[in-house]
This record gives sequence, structure tokens and C-alpha cells, in this order.
Amino acid sequence: MFGDMMGMMNKLKEAQKKVEETKKRLDTVLVDETSNDEKLKVTLTANRTFKSIEIDDELLKDKEQLEDYLIITLNKAIEKATSINEAELAAVAKDGMPNIPGMDMFK
Repeated sequence: MFGDMMGMMNKLKEAQKKVEETKKRLDTVLVDETSNDEKLKVTLTANRTFKSIEIDDELLKDKEQLEDYLIITLNKAIEKATSINEAELAAVAKDGMPNIPGMDMFK
């Protein structure tokens, strides 16, 4: 019984370590999103840290239009990054879950 418990605890610690490693790796995964007409481009990490924003000079002439572009493009970029982040972390967590009776809903 205690051997099983120790094995499960070790497996959970390993899973936690893998999750932390994955989070660090996701800092290096870049996600690009561009507006439909390519006047705005944003780059962020899969951990949702913005790295760059490129704005066409034409957009700088119209504050309201620039704001609209930023909202749409940033939201799309964040959605993409979140999807990658959640998929990667879920895969690591799934692999690291010990076989606990009644907890198979996570697999």
C-alpha cells in the first residue's frame, strides 16, 4: 500500500517537473497573428507574453481604426497562444497522472 503511495507521489513530482519544463519551453514558442490586410502584426509567446507589434503607418493616421485593429488582432493572437498553451500542458499533465482508481476522468 505505502509502496503504491510512494510511487504515485514520485509520479506526481515528475509530472510537476515536466509541467514546469513545458512552461519554460512555451516561452520560446512564438505565435504570429496578422490582420487580414497585413497592416498590423503581433508576435507573442505561447505563454501569452507579447514580443512585438508592427503597425503600418497608414493605421497611425486613424486612432479609432488602429484601436479596432489592435483589439481584433490581439484577441486572435491570444486565442491561438492559449490554445497551444492548454494543449501542451494538458498533454504533459495527462502523461504524468498516476493510475488512481476513480480518477480516470482525466485520461
